[in-house]
Amino acid sequence: MTQFSTNPDHQDIPDDVREFATELFDLCRHGGENAAETFHNYLNIGLPVDLANQDGNTFLMLAAYNGQLDILDVLIEHGADVNALNDRQQSPLAGAIFKKDDAVVSRLLAAGASPTAGQPNAVECATMFGRHDLLEQLGETE
Repeated sequence: MTQFSTNPDHQDIPDDVREFATELFDLCRHGGENAAETFHNYLNIGLPVDLANQDGNTFLMLAAYNGQLDILDVLIEHGADVNALNDRQQSPLAGAIFKKDDAVVSRLLAAGASPTAGQPNAVECATMFGRHDLLEQLGETE
């Protein structure tokens, strides 16, 4: 079962809350009918936009990594941290470059994602994966 927390020291989460959060993290991975609307509604009533799972992956990280553009847009609209690193110090932008998802890369950059956040960072990922076409967009020159 997925564990989650906005505070890593707080693990006494009731099972029904844990199950609800697991469903939301799964929506970020797989999408679904009305997934973006679901997030919009829950965020409007107080769902923490930067909630993270047991691996430190926020909703935005999972939506970006899995190409869920509609959910990504809602999370950005609600102020999600586009530079939040997971427990492995990976950024959403570097993950999008790894996945070769140019639409996600563009959205994250437009929302202020840092090309130098994380390890490896987005610039390093673009270089490592031969995505020289992205270096100028990331603010780098060859």
